[in-house]
Amino acid sequence: MIGFLIALVSGALMSVQGVFNTQVTKASSIWVASAFVQISAFAVCIGAWLLTDRTSFATLTKVEPKYMLLGGAIGAFITYTVIKSMDMLGPARAVMLIVISQLIVAYVIEIFGMFGVEKQPLEWRKIFGMLIAIIGIVIFKWK
Repeated sequence: MIGFLIALVSGALMSVQGVFNTQVTKASSIWVASAFVQISAFAVCIGAWLLTDRTSFATLTKVEPKYMLLGGAIGAFITYTVIKSMDMLGPARAVMLIVISQLIVAYVIEIFGMFGVEKQPLEWRKIFGMLIAIIGIVIFKWK
């Protein structure tokens, strides 16, 4: 149950953050806003690290495969694409497309067991659920 609640909070925070970042971009530029987001996130993470576990950064050398360390770089592009999509589509449409994209890619990762994730069998009910979500996006966008 706690995982469910954390996921809901995560989705809400992502939507609010996207709106905030889009507004910051209007007063600066997309790369200035994106850099500020990443730098402020870094500051929060360092603060949390100082107040909690203090695990050595040297443990990062143990991560295998090394491409798994690209999460931060991917995060920069996530920030950029969220800002651009919210600016061009509005928050509701952008978030709907972002979420369905996340769902589809996450399911493909599970089905094929990519990136060290345990492989899961293809389930047609999940495909059907994604199709319903896509239909929902079409209905929501319909004028």
